Amino acid sequence: MAFLRYRGLPEGEVTAEEFWAWLGQFDADHDGRISREELQRALRSLNLWFASWKARQGLRAADADRDGAVVGGDEAGRLFAYAQRCLHVKITQLGSY
Repeated sequence: MAFLRYRGLPEGEVTAEEFWAWLGQFDADHDGRISREELQRALRSLNLWFASWKARQGLRAADADRDGAVVGGDEAGRLFAYAQRCLHVKITQLGSY
């Protein structure tokens, strides 16, 4: 089994583009969408407790069409809001992504 090394989330405030780029490295199938499993892997890389539960809650908060993944646009904005509210990530420039 190969171990992948992921870039950490930048310290301090990040822009929406930086946060989405950070999540993009966990997009295993490179489809531009973040699934619950991919979000869980991202949260585990931050050494967060209850990463599985937090990923499920994040997807529930962001996935408007209930297709099991978060894409750009409004869904990404809702995921950013969840990250700020529940994960205490400081995201600036939340305009339209």
